[in-house]
Amino acid sequence: MLGSDGIMGDEEPLFRPYAVTGGRAEPRFHLALETLVSSSFLMEEELALLTPEQEAIIRLCRSFRSVAEISALLRIPLGVARVLVADMVDEGLVRIHQPHLDEGQPDLTMLERVLSGLRRL
Repeated sequence: MLGSDGIMGDEEPLFRPYAVTGGRAEPRFHLALETLVSSSFLMEEELALLTPEQEAIIRLCRSFRSVAEISALLRIPLGVARVLVADMVDEGLVRIHQPHLDEGQPDLTMLERVLSGLRRL
């Protein structure tokens, strides 16, 4: 069950994780685990229309979160997190921020943010 902070509780889910993705293990487009996700602004009334997983992702992504963080904080498999986030991008519920590589070098700011997020876990 989702807690008030949007993080899954310690209880076992009543369904298999892939049930929420319709059995899909791969997103419709490539989504790296370090991809940053931010939520679109939604009113509380609009949140009530979402699935519990979508609502939790929206709440978590009010500040930038990586796909890996979403997976870890919601205690869902990475494949499920990727599918859910990709579907939410298609629905306009979240935005993704892919790193731009200059001359083959990783974006150090993005790497520092991912490292900081992983340390908070």
